[in-house]
Amino acid sequence: MQAAPLPDRAIVHVSGDDGRHFLNGLVTANVATMGPATPRFAALLTPQGKIVVDFLIVEIPAQDGPAQTGGGFLLDVPAALADGLVTKLKFYKLRAKVSVEDRSSALAVLALWGEGADPAATEPAAIDGLVFRDPRLPALGFRAIVPAGSIAAVAEKLGATLTDASAWEAHRIALGIPRGGVDFAYGDAFPHETDMDQLAGIDFKKGCYVGQEVVSRMQHRGSARTRVVPVTFDGFAPPPGMPVMAGEIAVGAMGSAVPGRGLAALRLDRVGEAMVAGTPLVAGGITLVPEKPGWAGFAWPGDTAAKAP
Repeated sequence: MQAAPLPDRAIVHVSGDDGRHFLNGLVTANVATMGPATPRFAALLTPQGKIVVDFLIVEIPAQDGPAQTGGGFLLDVPAALADGLVTKLKFYKLRAKVSVEDRSSALAVLALWGEGADPAATEPAAIDGLVFRDPRLPALGFRAIVPAGSIAAVAEKLGATLTDASAWEAHRIALGIPRGGVDFAYGDAFPHETDMDQLAGIDFKKGCYVGQEVVSRMQHRGSARTRVVPVTFDGFAPPPGMPVMAGEIAVGAMGSAVPGRGLAALRLDRVGEAMVAGTPLVAGGITLVPEKPGWAGFAWPGDTAAKAP
């Protein structure tokens, strides 16, 4: 099992008597039905349905939690967006009995994946922190939220080999999981376009939340034409943001990558037209071959039907 600290992640703590109801009315996941053993993947959207910030949510019992966080919910968010998220949540709370606090200086995030014992089965008292399965995809592994400065000790207690964030990035890219800020732009992408509907990031049966009408309409109409999908290529990757072209027609943009494999946001209808015409997809002079990820249920060029997410 490998373990990598993720310095580009931060922790926001939401607590208080109204914390569950407050979050459930704002984000795409169902917080009302979650518990400490059922973390969620979610996003806060604009009223127009575009992603402001996406994050993982884990509930902590009042008597537990790393660094005496107490009860409530920990949000594992992109560090660059933590301050903005705290500000937005405080704006929305009005008179609700909710406390919102940036705990980035006190807590750190650790990714755990690969062969080895299930870290969630570790005796809870063995480490000062929370370990939970990544709710997006089982193959992603686990997350740990621990006191800053204790990452090496936690990795040792969990029996994991400590590595760096680049190894985690390679693992994420190999599985075809998008990352905000590089595979899509915050404030400019709908959840369906970032595959949140496929990665358990949207509960289509829960009540209202910010942007819910737009997301539901896209789901029912099947109107998401752009998707972040894996691409393969020979050698080194085109840089993030490089336009992907099919002849003279722009079909998308390159995202994160490692040699030979990456992610790209592609207009699948235009990709289908290029396939029929035998026109290759090219970014920065490098030919890309798009692939449908194994976990995906959305329609793919050449498919006869899409599976339900």
